[in-house]
Amino acid sequence: MDAGARMRRSWRWRRLFAGSVLAAFGAVSAVVQFVGQLFPDTVSRPRLVLAGSVALCLAWGVVRARPQASVRQEFSRPGMTVVVEEGDLFEQPGHLVVGFTDTFDTVVGDGTVINDGSVQGQLLARRYAGDAARLDAELDAALAGVTPVATEDVRDKPRGKRVRYPMGTVAVLGARPRLVFAVAYSRMGNDCVASSGVRDLWLGLDRLWEAVQRHGQLERVTMPLVGAGLARLHDLDEDSLLRLILLSFVVHSWERMVCRELHVVVRPGELGRIDLTETGAFLASLAAGARRHD
Repeated sequence: MDAGARMRRSWRWRRLFAGSVLAAFGAVSAVVQFVGQLFPDTVSRPRLVLAGSVALCLAWGVVRARPQASVRQEFSRPGMTVVVEEGDLFEQPGHLVVGFTDTFDTVVGDGTVINDGSVQGQLLARRYAGDAARLDAELDAALAGVTPVATEDVRDKPRGKRVRYPMGTVAVLGARPRLVFAVAYSRMGNDCVASSGVRDLWLGLDRLWEAVQRHGQLERVTMPLVGAGLARLHDLDEDSLLRLILLSFVVHSWERMVCRELHVVVRPGELGRIDLTETGAFLASLAAGARRHD
């Protein structure tokens, strides 16, 4: 975790701790006063009562401010569950979402085209045992019915793939119950540097949920914090990026159910830059909005 993330996490902890202590102290004070009025003899040692109240409030503040590792929200409309949790993306069950560029590059090698530490690089290493030819063959089959938008000249793009597909294209790989939804939400530059924007990501998410509806049979879907890695989507911080993903999923689900469970899995390095307490409140507000819509 970098220094900025540690500072933000520390500030959030102090804010939540102070707020929880003050709220608890107000509640305890009200109870003590109420009990003292009804039963004067029970509050005969005010200093002891004050010390106990302060200790109780501090303990409550520590418990409330303890860093969360996950958030879970149940929705009644439609009947689904959304979970944000820390973990290993590739150890999770169910279908998997992986972000790609519009050229669907797969070569990792020395990291020139696709970084082997990225989610795409990990997909190749852990789902395909490093067999890039097999992954490329599955991608070619999945993209066979998609009309490319451009083909780069070898002189302009000497490395990597040169056929470009529309932004938001989703290639469905593998077989149930562990499909891979490869969604293009970023553009691979001719210099092999990927870039994206909020509109590209929103379009990619919209096409992703449509593909999951068609192929996922409402089964569990697991995805990373797309846009937080090497796609260089600098318009949003991790908190805002996560809320964008969750909002897109919930709004789409109001129109037509996508899946029964969505798990957004964040890496420990990303977790320090996300306020899961605020994320939980955001999900709760979306769930409440769905109930009011009913």
